[in-house]
Amino acid sequence: MQTNSALPPVPQLKAEARLLRKHSEAQGQPISHSTALERIAHYYGFRDWNTLSARASNAPELRVGMRVEGRYLGQAFTGYVHGLAACGSSGHRRITLHFDTPVDVVQFDSFSSWRQRVSAVINADDRSPQRTSNGLPHLTVSPLA
Repeated sequence: MQTNSALPPVPQLKAEARLLRKHSEAQGQPISHSTALERIAHYYGFRDWNTLSARASNAPELRVGMRVEGRYLGQAFTGYVHGLAACGSSGHRRITLHFDTPVDVVQFDSFSSWRQRVSAVINADDRSPQRTSNGLPHLTVSPLA
């Protein structure tokens, strides 16, 4: 079973269920919405949708001043949310983070570029939609436990 910090928010879980229904229908095996929700719950390791929904709802929302941890351009960090604002109607947000200790965002031995305050756009998963060349998100953020 996954911890709260690893769970997507409820709206994303519901979107996954809708996608599962659409995929099942395209395969010629339509399922009900409630069946899709239950399958999503099982996928995340929960016995039913109600349990998953309750657990996902209890995950803390990011807010200004909150202590956080994560990875920025491959480097682990801890710090706090300095700013947070909505970006359009897509559910994306612009987040500004202040790291406790600056991180070197360059992976070359002969060059360094240290960052202590960064801004990025994140989605409902608290991850940036932009990816590095190795396919990882530029930024992942989660509340400190």
